[in-house]
Amino acid sequence: MPRSAKRVWFLVAPRISMIDLAPWEVLGHANDLLGREAYRLDAFGPTAPTIRTRFGLVLGGLRPLPSRFDPPDVAVVAGASPADPIPQEQVPLVSWLRRHRQCIPTVVSICTGAFVLAAAGILDGRRATTHWLHLDDLRRRYPAVRVIDEGIYVRDRGVWTSAGLTAGIDLALALVEQDHGHALAMSVAKRMVLFLRRSGHQAQFSSALRRQEREPPRLRDVSTFVVEHLDEPLPVQRIAAEVGMSPRTLSRWCREHLDESPAELVRRLRMAEARRLLEETTLPLKDVTSRTGMGDQSTLWRAFMHDLGVTPADYRQRFAADPV
Repeated sequence: MPRSAKRVWFLVAPRISMIDLAPWEVLGHANDLLGREAYRLDAFGPTAPTIRTRFGLVLGGLRPLPSRFDPPDVAVVAGASPADPIPQEQVPLVSWLRRHRQCIPTVVSICTGAFVLAAAGILDGRRATTHWLHLDDLRRRYPAVRVIDEGIYVRDRGVWTSAGLTAGIDLALALVEQDHGHALAMSVAKRMVLFLRRSGHQAQFSSALRRQEREPPRLRDVSTFVVEHLDEPLPVQRIAAEVGMSPRTLSRWCREHLDESPAELVRRLRMAEARRLLEETTLPLKDVTSRTGMGDQSTLWRAFMHDLGVTPADYRQRFAADPV
């Protein structure tokens, strides 16, 4: 007997970007490839049956927000306004979620949909993200939210939030992988002609620079030391001694200011430099590996496949500044 379909409701905010609805396509393609309705999709909105999108296209076929219903398995807030206060036309979404959150197992926001979840209190005490342009606004307006500026989607106790626009595709693929396995998620990505199927650890555009701007001087010293010695062993004891901390204090500072361990900091900076070298130089892979302290080429290969879903050679072919 086939498994029952997972019910997924999209809560569509007025003036969204059309690409905020791209997760609908991901789940629809998963249905096609499975040959059955694994995801039963419905769309709701506060101005049903139509909603005008950001650039004027009118989206039809929406249903009014229900007051009585069998709860869906997943509710997806597809975009919203980051304005302060939230526009009146989006307040019904906030009120609806505040009333019904407890009966919905999984809640998802795409891009600035995080502002609706935050206004409804759903993100209080949770890690969350949004489009990099609005991270500081989310952090300022909702101090109870642990705003994360590294990563294109975040999962915390049944609540998923994604970074801007196309990051919603990556989040939806992660949902498919959770439900139906890696092979199906990759098949959907290939069908949608995605060059990279990104993991949640993939950095948002400019997020590293934005975080570095907020680092206190002592932690800037940590980052500088690591970058200048990437090709050398960098145990926490060595980094701590260089910046005049104990290993325990350094670990605590990194957690507090960067939300990562010293080892994770080193790995992130090594990956960033490896990507830069692949994009900007014609160095052989063995030299890229050596200069970034990644160990050997197999380690570099595994890191790229884990973080980006492509090999270092494929990454270079796609993103090199000039043909190599």
